[in-house]
Amino acid sequence: MFKGNAIVGQSGGPTSVINASLCGVVQGCFQLGSQSADSQIDKVFGMQYGVEGFMQDKVLDFGTIDPNVIEGLKHTPGSALGSCRHKVQEADFPIILEQLKKYNIRYYFLAGGNDTMDTICRVEKYCKSQGYELRGLGVPKTVDNDLFATDHTPGFASAARYVALSVKQAGVLARDMKKVDQYVVFQTIGRDAGWLPAAAACAKKDPEDAPHIILTPEIPFDYDKFIAKAQETLDKYGFVSVVCGEGIRDANGVVVSSLDADGKEIKQDKTVDKFGNQELGAMAGASVAVALHKMLGKRLKRDNGAACRGEFQVTESLPMCGADRATQTDIQEAWNCGREAVKLALEGKSGVMVTMNRVSNDPYKVEYQTAPLDAVAVEAKPMPLEFIDQENLYVTDKCLEYLRPLIGELPNYVKLF
Repeated sequence: MFKGNAIVGQSGGPTSVINASLCGVVQGCFQLGSQSADSQIDKVFGMQYGVEGFMQDKVLDFGTIDPNVIEGLKHTPGSALGSCRHKVQEADFPIILEQLKKYNIRYYFLAGGNDTMDTICRVEKYCKSQGYELRGLGVPKTVDNDLFATDHTPGFASAARYVALSVKQAGVLARDMKKVDQYVVFQTIGRDAGWLPAAAACAKKDPEDAPHIILTPEIPFDYDKFIAKAQETLDKYGFVSVVCGEGIRDANGVVVSSLDADGKEIKQDKTVDKFGNQELGAMAGASVAVALHKMLGKRLKRDNGAACRGEFQVTESLPMCGADRATQTDIQEAWNCGREAVKLALEGKSGVMVTMNRVSNDPYKVEYQTAPLDAVAVEAKPMPLEFIDQENLYVTDKCLEYLRPLIGELPNYVKLF
């Protein structure tokens, strides 16, 4: 019998449902861990602050936690175990292995995105090279929806709904205030993939409704085309709503937050994180929304030739913790992914991430499958080009067909004229 203890951790930015996945893993370990004829889980531990905390011996015993608290994780935002963005170095592996041996960990679960899957993959391979048998399973998580091999990731649907509702409500405000402010720019998170800005399209019911322009990282930003489309929209509706991803770049690969009001690059030092990614948004001290706001302020003209004024809205991490806008489907799928990871581990699977395969849109249904960790680690999954309307700086009907079952019904707001 393959017998030992389990440990679970959370890495990277949270989602409003990552704790539901944690709940699924913990409850799965307790409920399934003693039922298998060939595998068994004795104790269940949690890494406090991810692998970084684990190396510092910050470990939580879930056997000491009230089951009602564990159940309550399903509807609790944030990362209840605490998170980290530690990139595992070669010198870390012996420390991690010693910790695994200390707690007799044979089942290793991490919930996270690309870099997290890379961590599990490398830890599992190192343990195997040292003759230590470990079953490492990945539980998908990211609001960016940029993990390969899965139809979508737990956390995306709720963040997408957050964006769609925010843009819809801000669009009503912008429409009613167009005699004062003629444009509004809403910025979403998402370094390399445009799934979240695309979700804003679900807010639109009528052509006048926000959003009018959606800018995603998959398509290079074209300054002249953007200004022309914004002016055309302003002339037609009296205001323009723009949604952008934080990672959009021009044809030269320059992040738009580094462009001035004329679309020219502002030379500045680039801040990078531990994984070598350029910092965006607040961490970089600048934002795409502010840059676009300045461009529109300089170039847009009203009917009388007067300059326009407008607003920008940068939510940063709010869509990652908006539990009030979490969808029940997202919560359930997050929990299912956690429990499925335990089931797979007890069946002897290792080195894989749980995935979801969409079977149908109407009725909406998914099946749970797996993908090798090294196939989903590090590299981000962009939106398919067939989801992007490059001519109109928007998304296609095919994209909306994909998004709507995840986001669900949105409120229908009335208007007087």
